[in-house]
Amino acid sequence: MSENIQNNQEISDEILDLKVTELYDENQIQVLEGLEAVRKRPGMYIGSTSSQGLHHLVYEIVDNSIDEALAGYCTEITVTIEKDNIISVKDNGRGIPCGIHPKMGIPTLEVVLTVLHAGGKFGGEGYKVSGGLHGVGSSVVNALSVWLEAEVCDGHEKHTMKFERGKTVKQMESVPFESETGTTIRFKADPEIFETTVYEYSVLEKRLRDQAFLNGGIKITLRDERDDEITEQVMHYEGGIRQFVEYLNRTKNPLHKEVIYMEGSRDGSMAEVALQYTDSYSETLISFANNINTVEGGTHETGFKSALTRVLNDYGRKNNLIKENEKAFSGEDVREGLTAIISVKLQEAQFEGQTKGKLGNSEMRTLVETMMNDRLTTFFEENPSVARIIIDKAQTAARAREAARKAREMTRRKSALDGASLPGKLADCQERDPRLTEIYIVEGDSAGGSAKEGRDRKYQAILPLWGKMLNVEKARLDKVYGNEKLTPMITAFGAGFGDDFDLNKLRYGKIILMADADVDGSHIRTLLLTFFFRFMRPLIEHGHVFIAQPPLFKNEKGKDVRYTYTEEEQRQCLAEMGENVRVQRYKGLGEMDPEQLWETTMNPEHRVIKQVNVEDAAQADEIFALLMGEKVEPRREFIEKNAKYVTNLDI
Repeated sequence: MSENIQNNQEISDEILDLKVTELYDENQIQVLEGLEAVRKRPGMYIGSTSSQGLHHLVYEIVDNSIDEALAGYCTEITVTIEKDNIISVKDNGRGIPCGIHPKMGIPTLEVVLTVLHAGGKFGGEGYKVSGGLHGVGSSVVNALSVWLEAEVCDGHEKHTMKFERGKTVKQMESVPFESETGTTIRFKADPEIFETTVYEYSVLEKRLRDQAFLNGGIKITLRDERDDEITEQVMHYEGGIRQFVEYLNRTKNPLHKEVIYMEGSRDGSMAEVALQYTDSYSETLISFANNINTVEGGTHETGFKSALTRVLNDYGRKNNLIKENEKAFSGEDVREGLTAIISVKLQEAQFEGQTKGKLGNSEMRTLVETMMNDRLTTFFEENPSVARIIIDKAQTAARAREAARKAREMTRRKSALDGASLPGKLADCQERDPRLTEIYIVEGDSAGGSAKEGRDRKYQAILPLWGKMLNVEKARLDKVYGNEKLTPMITAFGAGFGDDFDLNKLRYGKIILMADADVDGSHIRTLLLTFFFRFMRPLIEHGHVFIAQPPLFKNEKGKDVRYTYTEEEQRQCLAEMGENVRVQRYKGLGEMDPEQLWETTMNPEHRVIKQVNVEDAAQADEIFALLMGEKVEPRREFIEKNAKYVTNLDI
């Protein structure tokens, strides 16, 4: 750990070289346009008004504190969820400037919190490196809150202001205060805007932990004061992204003890990479630019991948670890079992893609690639035993990939001979337009029979599954081909899987998993979702996967028949129906006849289905590895930690 701290100090020194020396006052705050339309079209500024948008409010304020840290002035950030879901974000940075703004003629604090695109990131010298995509954070949060309070300490005075729905209701007041500096923002999200105003502790914890890893040395504290028992988590990682990799691999078995770390800088930009191989078969590659998760990759990822493949092939050839008659490693070969974090920081980040999650700066590919070529080659030469372990892993992956290719060819040949016949247990639909079709993957032959009888044959297909599914988290690609439980499903979908997966060939627009509402059903759903996540991820990313929600209760009183899907719905239903209600508690899909199954679970007019999405690939990857991987102890810790949140074990 001492080596980690020493190396991290070098990183910190690198960042501090970027530290702003110019004055940070009212003259550095530039105004581009006024605050309008935010309440009218909030989705344009925070993405949505769902739970995701609600949490984004917190990220906007925290990102301002992180920018202070990147500039070298902030070391501690505390985020508190107070009672009534009030959020408080406090940092020990310089404090938002509070002098009279030279252009607006009002306190600069008021400008920052009430004028869109007002901040120190639009050409002023307040910040050299900034994580903010648009710099609209503080004013947008203010506009979308019932009220917001700001407290700023600049080392000489304490300044306070209050706003309601973006408008000033309490002018800035200042009193002498010379003991500390920093900014505290407290706000309450507006229920008129958001679908929910209840924050999820785990969502905020995940985001803040990432920021603590990416900015080694910063202390971030998250407190939840909503319950009588206060929950607090302190996230402080001197090892930076090294510890990020160790954290991600806590559920896996590393092949080498030391996390490989590399960093480099050029022309005011810097890049750092941490990586470690495990005995798993999946790849975890997460990249960031100015602390923003670049979920769609970009130039820095491209540079990393090409350099990793080149260095391993060159080292292997040079040291006779790869024979002359052996093919060069592919990118997939060298990344099997890899966990890696790429973090770059640059002055003018250019983001592309639909979600602004792809880095477009071409110079970052050169920086990362050059740095990796130099540092990784040196590491291998100084640590030949680690290099050998990694090359052995890549060779095993290459052999398995070749075996998978042959198995794939055999599968294709067999399909051609069979006339590309569909699985025997599949009850296909009549419609052929995938925009209109859906397939139910049903647990068990009994429920499958009822589903086949109760379905709408025009557009609903049924594929029953039986027996134990393969846990692909513990299986290499070549073992997946020909698996008797997975092959019927792969064939029915028609889009292939793994490297061959082609979303354009998908035969059904909706893939609906229908299993019993019990522990066994949950296990089957998890196995299926693990398979989709690892080998058919575009299905999830493009919104094709759904989970059917069968009812828990049937309530009868004369001719009045009602189905309920949660315990809360059931309590409300019984209260409405009164006495003498005949209640049936469903233990499984097989207890429903075809008509009931259609009416409750398959009829689009009445059914409840939940779409599966991957909002955070890193978190999904981590949870799949945790729940479906080899290590028992982390899984036990996860269950013990989260058991208190379980409200109905059967769902």
